[in-house]
Amino acid sequence: MTSPAAPEPALLPGDDPRKYAEILTAVYDATMAGDKSPARPRTVIGESWERLMSQGLSPDHQPDTGVASGDLEMHRHESGLADVIEDLARGLDTVITDGDNILVVADRSGRVLWRSGSTQVLTKADRLGFVEGANWAENSVGTNAIGTALVSRQAVQIFSAEHYSRSHHPWTCAGAPIHDPRTGDVIGAVDVSGPASTIHPTTVALVDVVAKLAESHLRELHRRTLDRLRSVAAPMLARMAGPAMAVDGHGWVAAVDSLAPHTRVLLPESAASGRMWVPALGACDLEPLPGGWLVRVFDDATDPQDAVTTCIDVDLRDPLRPMLQVSGRAGAWTHEPTPRHAEILYLLAMHRSGRTAPQMAEALFGDDGKAITVRAEMSRLRRQLAGVVLGNPYRYPEDAQVELLLPVDRARLLPQSTSPAIRRARIA
Repeated sequence: MTSPAAPEPALLPGDDPRKYAEILTAVYDATMAGDKSPARPRTVIGESWERLMSQGLSPDHQPDTGVASGDLEMHRHESGLADVIEDLARGLDTVITDGDNILVVADRSGRVLWRSGSTQVLTKADRLGFVEGANWAENSVGTNAIGTALVSRQAVQIFSAEHYSRSHHPWTCAGAPIHDPRTGDVIGAVDVSGPASTIHPTTVALVDVVAKLAESHLRELHRRTLDRLRSVAAPMLARMAGPAMAVDGHGWVAAVDSLAPHTRVLLPESAASGRMWVPALGACDLEPLPGGWLVRVFDDATDPQDAVTTCIDVDLRDPLRPMLQVSGRAGAWTHEPTPRHAEILYLLAMHRSGRTAPQMAEALFGDDGKAITVRAEMSRLRRQLAGVVLGNPYRYPEDAQVELLLPVDRARLLPQSTSPAIRRARIA
C-alpha cells in the first residue's frame, strides 16, 4: 500500500467529530479502492490495514467473532486478569455511566472476558457480536482497539472509518494492553467503545492510565506472593547446609542462602519435583513450596541416587479444618485448602493414577458435563500448589508419598460437602 505525502488526520479536543469522520471515510474509501488518498491514515492504522490486506481480509466481510461462551469461566481464571477487573471497572466508571459507552476486558488472544454498560449500549454491541466469549483479535474482526492494541503493544484509539470492517464505522473505541509485571508479556487489553460521536480524544489516555494502574496492582500482588513464599522458606533455608533459594513459579527469587544474589532464575519449562538443570545454577533439586519451589544446588558429594522424596499428607481428621502438609528433605510446610479444594485433594488421594476433568466433575457434582467448572477450579488449585498437583490427568506426582488421614467417624468426613463421591465415602 503506497502512502501519499498528505499529512495524517488527527482528532483534537474541540474538533467536530462529524467533520473528522468525513475525512476518515474519504481516506478509507480511497485506500481500500487503491486510489490516491486525500491524507495518510495514522501510522498505527496504516500498519494494521496493511496486515489485514496481506491476509486477504475483505473490508466488507462479516466479522466472525467465534463466540465460545461455554469456556468463558475457564478463560477468565487462566487470563491472570480476575484480580484487577474491579480496578479497571472503577477507574473507567466515569466514561460508561452516561449510558453511551461499553467497558470491555479481553485476554491476550482478544477474547472478550467481561463487559459492562447500559442495556441500550449492550444491545447495540450484541448486533456486532461484541459479547462475552467473542474473539476480537485483529485477524478476526479487523482493526479495532482490542486486537490492534494487542498487536501493537500500545494504547490506541480507533475512530469511525479507521476500523477496517465497514460494519464497525459507527463506533469508536479506545484500548490499551495490560502487561504481566512478572514476565513483561501482554496478558490482555481493556477497551472503552461507543458511538463515534461520544468518545473524547482524551479517552485513550485515560484507558492507558487505568491499564497501568492495573499493572501496578498486579505488581503489588506479586510482591505479596513473594513475601508469603519468603516467610515459609526462610526457616527451611536456615536449617540447610548447602546453597539454596526459594522462587515463585516464574523463577522470581523470594529468598536465597549461601548463593550470590539473584533477582530471577530461568526455571525449566516443565518444572517438577526432583533433579533438574537450572541455567546459571546447574543441577538442582526442586521441592514444591506453596506458590513456588525450593531450589537446592546439587552437591557433587551427595549420592546421585539420593533423590528428593516429597511426602504429601492430606489431613481431614478435623471436620472443620482440613489441612495439607508437604514435606521434603529441607523441611515441611502446611496449607489450609478451601472446602472445594479439600474435596479435590481427597479425590486425588483416592485415585493415585489421576482423574480427568469429566471424572472429577462426576465425582464433585454428579455431572460430567461440568468439566469446564472443574478446569477453572483446578487452575486455581495448581497455581497455589505448583508441583504438588499435576495435570493431564490431574494427579499427585507418581514418586510422592501420599497419606490420607481421615476422621475416625467416617460420617464426619468433610461434613459441609455435597459432593456425591464424598457422600458415598461417608457411608462406606
